[in-house]
Amino acid sequence: MSYREPARTAARRPRSLAAGSFSAVPGAGITVYGCGPDEAALFRELAPRFGVRLTITEDAVSEATIALAYGNRCISVGHKTQITDDTLLALSQAGVEYISTRSIGYNHINVKYAETIGISVENVSYSPDSVADYTVMLMLMAVRHAKSIIRRADVHDYRLNDVRGKELRDLTVGIVGTGRIGAAVMDRLRGFGCRMVACDSRPNTDADYVPLDELLRQSDLVTLHTPLTAETHHLLNRRRIGAMKRGAYVVNTGRGSLLDTEALLAALESGQLGGAALDVLEGEDGIFYADHRDKPVESDLLVRLQELPNVIISPHTAYYTDHALGDTVENSIVNCVNFESRKRHWI
Repeated sequence: MSYREPARTAARRPRSLAAGSFSAVPGAGITVYGCGPDEAALFRELAPRFGVRLTITEDAVSEATIALAYGNRCISVGHKTQITDDTLLALSQAGVEYISTRSIGYNHINVKYAETIGISVENVSYSPDSVADYTVMLMLMAVRHAKSIIRRADVHDYRLNDVRGKELRDLTVGIVGTGRIGAAVMDRLRGFGCRMVACDSRPNTDADYVPLDELLRQSDLVTLHTPLTAETHHLLNRRRIGAMKRGAYVVNTGRGSLLDTEALLAALESGQLGGAALDVLEGEDGIFYADHRDKPVESDLLVRLQELPNVIISPHTAYYTDHALGDTVENSIVNCVNFESRKRHWI
């Protein structure tokens, strides 16, 4: 079982691109789906430098938007919407041969099926610092009970909380997955002086590596940095959550389904776990990235989690920084340009 992030297909925002580390393909076309205004501005800024034509839409790729890909072999997609097999087939029939997903994870695309119909799929890399910084922030917020403190201050209750916070130097932190992001989290934690244990099928740091069950037994706080695959779905299930230290914390900035949410909620409500900080959640599609102030949230688990004073929820935003967004857009274009260059070379 692997707990490592998938291999990257593009270097961390290559600053030397202009010096010739890629081959521009003048006139190459890219359809960019699911593109917000901030991303669109970056795509338009970078397109002339790479000599590419862009078709940009805020709409997600679907059978209804296939026409926007006509004439382009390459498309760029976001991670916010699941791409169905029917949509992949329609893309293939429209002449699409390459998908660059503006994400590290692939779990929104059936990569194996895409390959069978002649579509290559690659991810992009971006600064691991964005997620690593956010992860440490969530750790500190969790162990210092920031949510309940802020809630009380918002209603002008400035008394000390009944529950004292904890210091990271007194805790053992378990890092599940020590790829680029997990390793960056470890780099930051060294400054706090906490003990660290790690779990990864390919150890690549000087951490104390232990099996997952042993990591859960030892850790006061567990942070997840592994890709979502069939093997890692519900990696923290009811049995493993039950084996954690009483009062331990869970931080998840990886993928929602790494956690069995029902089991997590039961452990939080019973007091088995001391708290959780979740930037990702099972069933987040259609909820995160949308305004639900005037409509119900169609997730009972999310509502129940948010009612708990020791649970912090954020809407899959750990990656969202100026630097990381620039990396994502630039490397998505680079992926497409390199594919077109290889394609023309083959022809």
